[in-house]
Amino acid sequence: MSAKPMVTVRIARWSAEHPWRAIGAWVVFVALCIGLGSALGTKTADFDDNPTGELAVYQKIVDDAKFDRPASENVLITARSGALDQKIAVEVADKVRTKMDALAETGTVSEPLPSPKGDAVLVNVEISGDRDTAGDRLKPLLDLTASIQAEHPDLRVEQVGGESLNQALSETLGNDFQKAELISIPVTLIIMLLAFGAVIAAGVPVLLALSAVGAAIGLSALVSQLVPATENTSSMILLIGMAVGVDYSLFYIRREREERARGASHVDAVEIAAATSGHAIVVSGVAVVVAMGGMFVANDVTFSSMAIGSILVVVAAVIGSITVLPAMLAKLGRWIDRPRVPLVWRLSARSNGEPRFWKAILKPSLRKPGIALVVAGGALVALSIPAFGMNLNSPSDADLPRSIPIMQSYDRMTAAFPSTGAVHAIAVRAPGNDVAKTEAAVNDLVKRIQANPAFAGDSAPKVMQSDNKQLFLIRAGIPDRGTSEAAAKSLDWLRTNALPGTVGTVAGAEFAVSGETAGNKDFVDNMTESLPWVIAIVLLLTFLVMLWTFRSPVIAASAIFLNALSAGAAYGVLVLVFQNKWAEDLLGFTSTGGIVAWLPLILFVVLFGLSMDYHVFVVSRIREARQKGMDNRSAVSHGITTSAGVVTSAAAVMIGVFSIFGTLSTIDMKQMGVGLATAILLDATLIRAVVLPSLMAVLGDSNWWTPKFLRGREEPRTAPLPVRQLDPVG
Repeated sequence: MSAKPMVTVRIARWSAEHPWRAIGAWVVFVALCIGLGSALGTKTADFDDNPTGELAVYQKIVDDAKFDRPASENVLITARSGALDQKIAVEVADKVRTKMDALAETGTVSEPLPSPKGDAVLVNVEISGDRDTAGDRLKPLLDLTASIQAEHPDLRVEQVGGESLNQALSETLGNDFQKAELISIPVTLIIMLLAFGAVIAAGVPVLLALSAVGAAIGLSALVSQLVPATENTSSMILLIGMAVGVDYSLFYIRREREERARGASHVDAVEIAAATSGHAIVVSGVAVVVAMGGMFVANDVTFSSMAIGSILVVVAAVIGSITVLPAMLAKLGRWIDRPRVPLVWRLSARSNGEPRFWKAILKPSLRKPGIALVVAGGALVALSIPAFGMNLNSPSDADLPRSIPIMQSYDRMTAAFPSTGAVHAIAVRAPGNDVAKTEAAVNDLVKRIQANPAFAGDSAPKVMQSDNKQLFLIRAGIPDRGTSEAAAKSLDWLRTNALPGTVGTVAGAEFAVSGETAGNKDFVDNMTESLPWVIAIVLLLTFLVMLWTFRSPVIAASAIFLNALSAGAAYGVLVLVFQNKWAEDLLGFTSTGGIVAWLPLILFVVLFGLSMDYHVFVVSRIREARQKGMDNRSAVSHGITTSAGVVTSAAAVMIGVFSIFGTLSTIDMKQMGVGLATAILLDATLIRAVVLPSLMAVLGDSNWWTPKFLRGREEPRTAPLPVRQLDPVG
């Protein structure tokens, strides 16, 4: 009695026999996801969704106090050239004040404030209503500022504030997303044309990847009603979706073409591809989902939203690859190889066999595997060493690129009105039975702050008290930037000395410190604490997935080792490039002296997930050759050389897409793009062409040792099953 065919084969058979149903179902699914997502809209995270630990305590106290803390904007008036005519500037400022005051969206509007040097005039405008929704009422203020600017072209009349900065950043990120999308499509198409040598074959993977991205963006909008999305969620979906979506289709189509070249019919070739590449796609998808799930460990809304977006697009790409792709291949038949690009087609057709180039590359690794392993592994370890000096930071508004027009306005404002520094925000909750004692402790705290030279001693901290007298908000200014070392020291003094010695002596009293410095420190601390747990969980789960797939603990451990090696090398390159200043002009950024705090975690899980694409695919081919009777080294050579073309093409797609993100505006996107592109480049070349074959050659037959509890599993079928012949087009 013949064994029951694999799930991927049964799905492929049904899709091949009912191509229009499979294609129609996929189109309806994608359209439904996009339509529902557009109808509901994406719920984005606000501050209340994000804080944990002490910041969450602070936010709860402030929310309970219901303090009136309106958002505010500044209208800055400066000269376009030469000295500013103060009289005219004040007249324009009065006009701003009068017209702003008449808007329903504004609260208190300040008197015009001349700068200390007389080179600017400033009007502060409060936005009426709830602080969290102030952005919804920003447009009338911006329109009014623009109209006054139009009336006075000889002056600069510009608006700068927290809400306008957020809006400008959102617009920049949106434009960056569109730029990445527009560039990534033609880049991917060109790479696919080089890989396949035929227009339709090149277009199918891109089409499926884009449809998976569209479906995932729609689904993420639905999920955002439960777990709010962030501004990076769509970028993450595009980045991961284009990478895995194209790769999965590439693996499938190349295997189908390879089997057709050996004489298999269209349907048989599709089924063999389903049993081999289709199975590898499912395993790879599971590995990517497991890796992306590691982001949930950080317990941060930013990571949770990116994890959800990544998982959704990977699942969509896997489903599309094992359902609609077989249907399209069966329906297209030989039309998949039309129209052909003359020279490229011949080169592509040759790459279906065992390329001589890759055989030559592999020879040293297989002849002297011990030496090759030490040399290549040593080079990767050397690249990893700078990672031990990595500084994590959280860039502030001041670190945004000056290509954003509002940042130029921000610079003019801070130059004309030098800030006295950052502010530590302290919240205190008194126990119901000891309000008087807490109030005395707060007064003592204020005195200690004022006496400390680390604070702005010429101005006393501002204290607000709730109507029920139980809740206090203290704003203590410092003469330093929020990201400075001095700001960190003053924060540490508040948390470990001043507050415990005053409010902390009152039994039952709660206190917490927030602000830019506290937020950055707590976020970096959370990332530092979370990263080892994320790494441990991802390593363990990935090991189990690989162990169950290949039934070999040695193969599973090798996968973990190789991916950790490439991740460490990528970390080292990031430190060399972005923590120093030598690459600033080359990549168009200003070094912040560190790496964005969330990047190491993201880089690890994304790299670990995506590199499994290659590893599962390559090791599957090696294992397949081994099962056909080849010795270990011959199987390694055969598996790597026959998969080299598709792995190179898949890596080129990823590197191309990730490199585009390295050209975007913000430092975090640049670091992510460069880090991932570097990691994939190292992984697809040095790891796959040198370290992997030399390691497997050194280990020999130990690679394939299987524990008893896994020996009962049946091997995946790679031969075609008898099916009813179809009449494909072509």
